[in-house]
Amino acid sequence: MAVADVFKTIKENDVKFVDLRFTDTRGKEQHVSVPAHAFGQDKFDDGHAFDGSSIAGWKGIQASDMLLMPDPDSSRLDPFSDEVTLNITCDVIEPADGKGYDRDPRSIAKRAEAYLKSSGIGDVAYFGPEPEFFIFDSVTWNVDMSGCFVKISSEEAPWSTGKEFEGGNMGHRPPVKGGYFPVPPIDSLQDIRNAMCLALEQQGVEVEVHHHEVAAPGQCEIGTKFNSLVKRADWLQILKYTVWNVAHSYGKTATFMPKPIVGDNGSGMHVHQSVWKGGQNLFAGNGYAGLSDFALYYIGGVIKHARALNAITNPGTNSYKRLVPGFEAPINLAYSAKNRSASCRIPHVASPKGRRVEVRFPDPTANPYLAFAALLMAGLDGVQNKIHPGDPIDKNLYDLPPEEAAKVPHPCHSLDQALECLEEDHAFLTKGGVFSEDMISAYIELKMEEVTRFRMTTHPVEFDMYYSL
Repeated sequence: MAVADVFKTIKENDVKFVDLRFTDTRGKEQHVSVPAHAFGQDKFDDGHAFDGSSIAGWKGIQASDMLLMPDPDSSRLDPFSDEVTLNITCDVIEPADGKGYDRDPRSIAKRAEAYLKSSGIGDVAYFGPEPEFFIFDSVTWNVDMSGCFVKISSEEAPWSTGKEFEGGNMGHRPPVKGGYFPVPPIDSLQDIRNAMCLALEQQGVEVEVHHHEVAAPGQCEIGTKFNSLVKRADWLQILKYTVWNVAHSYGKTATFMPKPIVGDNGSGMHVHQSVWKGGQNLFAGNGYAGLSDFALYYIGGVIKHARALNAITNPGTNSYKRLVPGFEAPINLAYSAKNRSASCRIPHVASPKGRRVEVRFPDPTANPYLAFAALLMAGLDGVQNKIHPGDPIDKNLYDLPPEEAAKVPHPCHSLDQALECLEEDHAFLTKGGVFSEDMISAYIELKMEEVTRFRMTTHPVEFDMYYSL
């Protein structure tokens, strides 16, 4: 959509507000609203000023002025606002030089796309994430000096069999790890997902599939079409916004937290990716599972840098409660076309155009701009240095004999370990100025604050284990 089309949309739809949106380091979308009568050509020419010092991990108070530069192609009508509102995704610009801010995730993603083209390796990188999420009836928690708790309410959950509900307990619910594909009424969230899909398509995000996922208490997935790196990250932010708001409109709450439930599957975000040049898929070839050497080297780069990538693709302390054995989590850094226990899976496709790699260790709390950019940079490093990933492992990786299992590397087991790996291994990210040393240092500092808070907080399980010793 061109700038002129934005103003045409505002006029034809009698838009009352223009909502300028951007994404912070943690991946949370932020916004500021401008009355439509105050939104003119100057916003596209000069940007909209705001205070960058109030965003976690960004500028200090001594250098706080920043600009939001709207991307006209991202504009879409908001299906959830009472007044007609046009949402526009923005880049964050440094006023001093007019360039994308060093720590702005969307600007980093744009630099990754530019680096791909300038390297001559490829023209475009396509991404197709599969974020899973939970829908609950309610969630309450508290953390203070007197103690802490979390309580999840889900009428669909197996633990609700003995509860009395207004209108009665109908008894139709999936068992633990039994949520994959049963029809309603066991799948009680069909209508909510339908509404989410329709709202996504109203906003220009093409839906391909939706279904209940494995975890019994309300785990879902909505599959949307692949697209180029920045566009696909934009769409993921739209998807999250849509899931949260539709759930809210139904009197429910949705979360992309990787492991909110003890003893059932967590939520991952498998990321499909491929690189193209001159209209040709560079991942297609005559090698293993129809892959090219290019694709194998790309996989090699992802596996080599996986533990540093974890700091960005698995960015929370809760992320590592998902990366444990027994819940279909990809805890082995290997590749395979035949089983889903490998961290890099090669999906079966009918056409070479669909040849791609599915990286399975990321989770949906990842900032999509940073995660996709980092995955691309790791893969390109593998291509540039011809990092071969070794032989595929087509056995069930969970059942390998101990001597074989010991040879397979694993992702990190904690966020602090991942941050240490990122500190030691990030040269692949700074190529072409995509990520800066300053951005990586600021990211590590921000995330270590989360680690420290987690370490300092007494956990109820510790009372269970140690109170009587």
